[in-house]
Amino acid sequence: MARTITVGLDGSAESRAAAEWAAREAALRQVPVRLLHVWQPVPEPMAEAPLLGAETHRHWTERIPREAAEGLRLRHPGVEVTTEQRAGAPAEVLLEAARDAELLVLGSRALGGLAGFLIGSVGQSVVARAEVPVILVRAGEQAVDEHVKDPAGIPSAATGFRPVVLGLDTDSPDETVITFAFEEARRREAVLTVVTGWNLPPYYVYSLAAGADLREDVIRERAAALTEVLLPWREKYPDVEVTEQSRLGSPANHLVDAAHEASLVVVGRRVRRNPFGVHIGAVTHAVMHHATTPVAVVAHD
Repeated sequence: MARTITVGLDGSAESRAAAEWAAREAALRQVPVRLLHVWQPVPEPMAEAPLLGAETHRHWTERIPREAAEGLRLRHPGVEVTTEQRAGAPAEVLLEAARDAELLVLGSRALGGLAGFLIGSVGQSVVARAEVPVILVRAGEQAVDEHVKDPAGIPSAATGFRPVVLGLDTDSPDETVITFAFEEARRREAVLTVVTGWNLPPYYVYSLAAGADLREDVIRERAAALTEVLLPWREKYPDVEVTEQSRLGSPANHLVDAAHEASLVVVGRRVRRNPFGVHIGAVTHAVMHHATTPVAVVAHD
């Protein structure tokens, strides 16, 4: 697999933010960035119109990746940036391009308020089917948003990174997702905050009826399970500082809350071979739409 980061670029504010994020990540990984613009051929009736002809359409679409690349090279002089244009259905072209990339980076736009963010049908289809990690970046996302404030409380990209947050299911932890999160924290020299949420087991109700409150026992058991899962990874990455959060309640809510102080949120998506429908998972779906920081969706078996 070629070591490159591919960005789906359409000229929107969110895709430009995705390109900027990709360039910053490429500097950390020391890999090139490929800006991929997918354009759909103009229908024949439109192609005959003098102002909307195929040549005019192509001219404008070629400007999008060219001008974006020029800007990235100026702002990130150490990063190699290439451009590519392909014609076809956006989701299919992006999925094909992702096969030879380390990461695929896409933008998503805010809906405002409690509605969260709009991933869109193309983005959701790509996330649900891509076998490489897909990063979702919000419009307006900047480097300073990923760093802690300076001693005077002023946003700065010269300070250390905010924590990387990993959403982990201790009942079915996956090596691919955990490795990705530890590597991202290592590259940033950031704290890795591992969050797991859980509900009380059915027998808890019966214990209350019997006059015994086992809540504290369950809390200890769940915290111990998280510590046990992470022990080999702490040993493998001794330079990564890890904090553990084992909390009662919705995993998605806890992850969205943790995202407010994070530089990146990492969640998993189980690969399903069923070709019908979109399979993302309830927790990952909620984090994609409501986390305010870039989200990495990592596919795993």
